[in-house]
Amino acid sequence: MADTTDADTTATTETGAAAVTEPKDAPRATANRSTTPGSDAFKTYISQGWAERPSRGGDARPQAALAAERRAALSALFPDARLVIPAGPAKQRSNDTDYPYRAHSAFAHLTGWGGDTVPGSVLVMTPSAAGGHDAVLFFREAAGRDSDEFYANPEIGEFWTGARPSAEEVAVDLAIATRGLGELDAALDAAGDTETVLVREADPALTARIDAQRLSVVAPEDTGSPAGAAVDTSRDDLLARDASELRLVKDAWELEQVRLAVEATAQGFDDVVADLAAIVEHPRGERLVEGTFNRRARAEGNTVGYDTIAASGPHACILHWTRNDGPVLPGDLILIDAGVELESYYTADITRTLPVSGTFTEVQRRVYEAVREAADAAFAIVRPGIRFREIHAAAMEVIAARTAEWGLLPVSAEESLKPEAGYHRRYMVHGTSHHLGLDVHDCAQARRDLYIDGVLEEGMVFTIEPGLYFQPDDLTVPEEYRGIGVRIEDDIVVTADGAENLSAGIPRTADEVEAWIARGRG
Repeated sequence: MADTTDADTTATTETGAAAVTEPKDAPRATANRSTTPGSDAFKTYISQGWAERPSRGGDARPQAALAAERRAALSALFPDARLVIPAGPAKQRSNDTDYPYRAHSAFAHLTGWGGDTVPGSVLVMTPSAAGGHDAVLFFREAAGRDSDEFYANPEIGEFWTGARPSAEEVAVDLAIATRGLGELDAALDAAGDTETVLVREADPALTARIDAQRLSVVAPEDTGSPAGAAVDTSRDDLLARDASELRLVKDAWELEQVRLAVEATAQGFDDVVADLAAIVEHPRGERLVEGTFNRRARAEGNTVGYDTIAASGPHACILHWTRNDGPVLPGDLILIDAGVELESYYTADITRTLPVSGTFTEVQRRVYEAVREAADAAFAIVRPGIRFREIHAAAMEVIAARTAEWGLLPVSAEESLKPEAGYHRRYMVHGTSHHLGLDVHDCAQARRDLYIDGVLEEGMVFTIEPGLYFQPDDLTVPEEYRGIGVRIEDDIVVTADGAENLSAGIPRTADEVEAWIARGRG
């Protein structure tokens, strides 16, 4: 990795005959090892002799018009407020290295920007005298060659992180007014008496700045801030909720994105099956599963939609096992929970459980087919008009029936299904479904009465993912069950008169899975 010396703010020193710049006060500066030339001759030379930048001209991306409709819907909910929806800054991983950038989902939904978002961008929607809101996207546009940013700033410089688009290019691409990020403070200060409401979690520094501005209005400096003065964030909470609820029903373009994400995810699972022989040979085969799938995610999309779960043997009983440092051994099952996130940020979320040797044992097949039966029972009732919670209830009827049939429960299935009992949930403590879209757990801030208690509508997308997990040290089950973990997860869209399983093409039955592995071996 290249030495990341930030020389955005510099002072010139002499080292022998060579002039270099020492960063001062720049974020994560590395003055103790800077060698960036600082002579006037160098600055003049590097600022000249560059070709004109080719324009990224063209039409607006397809989702731009849809993003405008979403902004209009949000505008109607907050007619008197200035709305601030940040993309968020890059997040530090360690020292002067950051995690791969990912914009906040509310920002992506309301702008149409995805994997090519410029970090730190902010959408501001200001009430208009004509009604509705005027939307402006503030972002750090391309720097000129008259600045040392492009070669001397490793956080945002073009030589370090790539060229940024111009304001005009983004305005066309997203069909939205644009301004430079440097103008944001003045725009916020010009709010006057208009209340500012923001998505708090997206950009902590911007949130702190706006909170300070709010406190200065509540308690002006000449009177002093009252002890314990607190910012009223109630409308911020409403904005987060409403922005989340806007995503409960997907439009046709969004549904196509989820379909494409599922297709790419299916390829990733095929890659893993084809690599099983090498995976078994490696002492940390789970890591190879992760790497194989993630390779496909980067090739076909933006990245993975969440950390890949590659849980072999007893690790399959750990619901979110992402350490992935164990072996993949013949005779065990491996539970793979993975999804490709597209450049648009829409993701799939699929789980399949595979017999590493290629064939289920009798007990493994029994557990596997019980889980599939539960998934199929849940899918069978999906249609517009039912309650979301009914999906889980349908799956639990099967889970209770099968665990009672195998003698694992201290009561009958009927007794266990009563709210005051729930013994079967020992073996499946998680829910059966969650909404899916821009986030793997989409619409997470929606109201409970619109989520778990909500009524299904055409265009909703969610998972169905029952499972059975018999911990290796669980003395309530016979030894032959211990260490077996099975989950089957599919991505479902509600249609006008029922539902479609978007991931039905990925083998699901025990027989299909065994045939799949056999094909993968050639």
